[in-house]
Amino acid sequence: MARQIARWSKQYQASETEQQPAMGALIEWLPLRLPPEEAPRIVHGDYRMDNLVFHKTEPRVIGVLDWELSTIGNPLADFAYHVMSWRVTPELFRGLAGVDFARLGIPTEEEYVAAYCRYTGRDSIADWNFYMVYSLFRLAAIMQGIAKRAIEGTAASDEAEELGRLARPVGEQAWALARSLGVNDRATRR
Repeated sequence: MARQIARWSKQYQASETEQQPAMGALIEWLPLRLPPEEAPRIVHGDYRMDNLVFHKTEPRVIGVLDWELSTIGNPLADFAYHVMSWRVTPELFRGLAGVDFARLGIPTEEEYVAAYCRYTGRDSIADWNFYMVYSLFRLAAIMQGIAKRAIEGTAASDEAEELGRLARPVGEQAWALARSLGVNDRATRR
């Protein structure tokens, strides 16, 4: 996790186009709150709904796309990045927050995480919200990189400018979650 946090902090700082206090606070806060290290595994690096191929008639995944960010790392970071969809709104970034999960037949975040724990032989994930903060921070850093490329005219997508604008609210959501954890350190006193 320390390596991943350092990498995305540097990525964000290299692409910063305007100061974002929430991101600066997170760059300080995340390394101070590292959970115990998990056994490293192969991780996808961009594991989210958009990169899954679903069976036409059955509720199951039949393929995983876009492995270019794969690495050796913490599997909880990969899973949390995927589950981040439950925390963000559809308008913010393809999220599920605010939808009627029961009506749509989608498990709640708690049910989904519990199923993951069952399948991986865990009782629970003690530092779950840390991984969610990290995932939101990482997404904001990625969006900031897109913003910088849009400004420089090197972005590959027509949506780059709009995605870039979302870096700030995603970073602010991450910082709000970090602050809600009741941690009292120098980063939270900003």
